[in-house]
Amino acid sequence: MTEDDKIRAETLDAALDWALRTGDPGFEDWEGFTLWLGENPAHSRAYDTVSAAVAEGAERIASARPANDDALAAPAVAPRRSARPWIGGAMAASLALVAGLWMWQAGSRDLYRIETAPGQVRTVSLDAQTRVDLAGGTAMEFDRKDPRFARLESGQALFTVRHDEAHPFSVAVGEDTLVDVGTVFDVRHDGGDLSVAVSEGAVQFNPRAQDLRISPGEVLQRHGKSGDYTLGRIAPEQVGEWREGRVTFDEAPLGEVAADLARATGVAYAVAPGSAERKVSGSLLVAPLRSDPAALGPLLGVAVRAEGQRWMIGVP
Repeated sequence: MTEDDKIRAETLDAALDWALRTGDPGFEDWEGFTLWLGENPAHSRAYDTVSAAVAEGAERIASARPANDDALAAPAVAPRRSARPWIGGAMAASLALVAGLWMWQAGSRDLYRIETAPGQVRTVSLDAQTRVDLAGGTAMEFDRKDPRFARLESGQALFTVRHDEAHPFSVAVGEDTLVDVGTVFDVRHDGGDLSVAVSEGAVQFNPRAQDLRISPGEVLQRHGKSGDYTLGRIAPEQVGEWREGRVTFDEAPLGEVAADLARATGVAYAVAPGSAERKVSGSLLVAPLRSDPAALGPLLGVAVRAEGQRWMIGVP
């Protein structure tokens, strides 16, 4: 279950609880109910859906009659079973049915997939003020029904987002969730490695778990799925600079360098055995490397050699 699915499930549970409680003649916590509704627009939508289910269930119960109408006209000589168990069961079934339908509608997505080839850059416009630039070698999913959602499967993307507090833009990256706070931010996802760099606004990382705010000039990084999250600094102008044909490395492992260069240039760079953790720094233009992949060597102080269709990067 994704973070979004968990949030929807918790919202529905709370809405069901409030619907049952507010239907009790003795209910008094109207202040708490009002505060809950105001916390998030999704709360009122969920409550309206569940309340409609309750109303529909009540109408069905009121109009229901025993299958044998003659039984109503007959003298009540035999004790009748109470209708309460049946009524309670019908109400519960109605709530479960409509609540399940609401969850299915909220959780279902009409997704479409976009992939870029290494060295290719593609822009996806989601509205007049929201776009996503996909770097080379990137795979993403978007929702035809919800332009405020995207899922980064692998690769790198720059998000320029129109902020909407009532309907924030969210990005799913594996088990992690990013929520915009008026934002331009870059996300890179390779295997278990993750980085989120912000140049404008802010990003809220995993609001239901770590709830970490990434501000302009900050980059969150994790190496490996089980690695620790670290928060460091980055020059805001470097965020998404690959879109302009430049890549910058600051004490980056060669394994990361090879992956980023292959994505940006379309050249099949790979890291030589035993060199993946060697760290290098430098700022490079992409175009010259496409025509001369070996030029990378003196620029970063590494050894570059052709090996079949690949260019191996290693320690000199």
